[in-house]
Amino acid sequence: MTRDEAINRRNELVELISYHRDLYYNKEAPEISDADYDALESELKQIETQFPTLRSATSPTRTTGAQVVSKFSTVEHAVPMLSLDNAFLPDHIFDFERKIRKFLRLPEHELVAYTAEPKIDGVSCSLLYVNGKLILGATRGDGRTGEDITDNVKTISGIPHQLNGSDFPERIEIRGEVYFPLAKFVEMNDEAREKNSKVFANPRNAASGALRQLNSQVTAQRPLRFFAYTWGYTTDPDFVKTQYEALEKFKEWGFVVNPVSVRVNGAENLLKVYDVLTLDRSELGYDIDGVVYKVDRLDYQRRLGFVSRSPRWAIAHKFPAQQALTHLQAIDIQVGRIGTLTPVARLAPVTVGGVVVSNVTLHNADEIARKDIRIGDLVRVQRAGDVIPQIVGVELSERPADAVSYDFPTICPCPLKTEVVREVNAKGEEGVARRCSGEHACPHQRVEYLKHVVSRRVLDIEGLGEKQLLKFYEDGLISEPADIFKLEARDAVSLKKLKDREGMGDLSVKNLFKAIEDRRDISLERFIAALGIKHIGDTTAKLLARAYGSEPAFRAAMTAAVMDEPGARGAIIEQDQIGPSVADALVAYFSNDHEVGIYERFLDELRVKEAEAVATGSSVSGKTVVFTGALERMTRDEAKAQAERLGAKVAGSVSAKTHIVVAGPGAGSKLKKAEELGVTVMTEDEWLAMIGG
Repeated sequence: MTRDEAINRRNELVELISYHRDLYYNKEAPEISDADYDALESELKQIETQFPTLRSATSPTRTTGAQVVSKFSTVEHAVPMLSLDNAFLPDHIFDFERKIRKFLRLPEHELVAYTAEPKIDGVSCSLLYVNGKLILGATRGDGRTGEDITDNVKTISGIPHQLNGSDFPERIEIRGEVYFPLAKFVEMNDEAREKNSKVFANPRNAASGALRQLNSQVTAQRPLRFFAYTWGYTTDPDFVKTQYEALEKFKEWGFVVNPVSVRVNGAENLLKVYDVLTLDRSELGYDIDGVVYKVDRLDYQRRLGFVSRSPRWAIAHKFPAQQALTHLQAIDIQVGRIGTLTPVARLAPVTVGGVVVSNVTLHNADEIARKDIRIGDLVRVQRAGDVIPQIVGVELSERPADAVSYDFPTICPCPLKTEVVREVNAKGEEGVARRCSGEHACPHQRVEYLKHVVSRRVLDIEGLGEKQLLKFYEDGLISEPADIFKLEARDAVSLKKLKDREGMGDLSVKNLFKAIEDRRDISLERFIAALGIKHIGDTTAKLLARAYGSEPAFRAAMTAAVMDEPGARGAIIEQDQIGPSVADALVAYFSNDHEVGIYERFLDELRVKEAEAVATGSSVSGKTVVFTGALERMTRDEAKAQAERLGAKVAGSVSAKTHIVVAGPGAGSKLKKAEELGVTVMTEDEWLAMIGG
């Protein structure tokens, strides 16, 4: 790397790191995982090591947190709240100890004692006590200046307002981590989904959002907890001799200290603690992302001192970001809208790549058998492509004696108790999927289909989410899509159900009816997607809408195929990206009188618009485009729709067939792959300039 290249890349990294710090610390809305963020900092550190003159006092490698942007008053920390260096491999820990021994000039026979503490993935907080009374609570902020959140921290369990006893310093800053218990976090998100309100990606974001509420009563409603683990300024620096003694003293004063913290000798024993916590992580009940090792003796800590923004005497040994171990507690069966039975693993909640995972699809019976997954197993979970959680495998050495093999059901769990059958393909071969044979008589299939119809990518009716839909279904108000649009015209008894049993007031009912009425005008692609035909999601529905242009033309082509008119089925397959399986599914659907009846009654309630003509002469017509990172001038859906109107094909992943990658801030693996393949990469502004936006 030349010096000019280093300067350019260094400036890019500084901007990216500052951007992601602001999202993480001030907005509680991170766009990348901790691992991806750590990689940015590591790359910047390498550049500054190679070119020392590029290192400045304001570099992210010498600062912590983010500049405080808040309605709270600011607080200057008497002693800065610094961050720790990270370690990822066992060799890093042995290097850490070698440097300590060398700096302290310790003889070979003298062991170094450490305190090892779980690294809580929460929000750092500093608490000032004067004569034992809580005077001030503050966030870390940028390490030197934080936010005054005193009223909020006083609502948190585990933070005493008055210290116990009398052997505390006149003034002392107790520091620790505010966190959100995992079980409570999952409960809160489940309730939020039912109410169609904000869902948090992980407990850390939820804790940060709760701590920074202007109304402390809102904070009090959140089940936040606090672990004390260190201190800042104090009028008595010698109140203890070791880190571990400090933890014991904190407990005497009334704080909650992490019970898993231990004192051990030597790097080998630190790694044993790490291995144990790796296995036990999912059983703790709170989120950790590694283990912190601190030299135990405080006189050694003082001699070791600090380097830049980090102490020489402590290091954070991070867990692999995209994988985690957790226990499989149960396997449930979900019945999809076309009857497919999908086994779902219920896991002890664990954070993987910045997202809490508690449910993972096991796909099918063959997948369970192939991986020999049993209830009670300790399983390794990862997020495929940083998005979809999956079980990689079982830790067989940790399999409990009472682990139970799973027998896939032969009878559907629906009230009909219909037989479960294996799908058979066109060649007469059995597939891996197993389906309920009850078709739409199966309540599970009917409900899942209705959920599909009201989903965001189909009807997207404000005020009619899954929770409301299920109530309407149970009360007999909605049993098929057309019923949604007949709600307002229902009899007085049915309307009374809306107001009484569904708990809706006059205004809520009025708003719901208006939202439904607004959806009578529907695009052809959404109408086709709403039919719930096998193999036809919103992407394929869009292709069919483009191919046929209008509902009458679409219906005529399908009718011709059902009537087996010469060339009719072949004409479907000839459409762009439409294969035999889609054609078979369309013919099967329009051959079924029950499905056709649903189609016609649904159509009677709607005004289906003709498909928008696709440009053929634009600069991106026929090209495959991938959008990645944060878009700033439009939403991702708006960008995709715009590209498709111009004749481009929008893909979700980068391949050799990709022509353009539009990369915004925070672009990760897709950008890297595009660069490896030599695909054209553009900024959002460059993309808009090219298409004339």
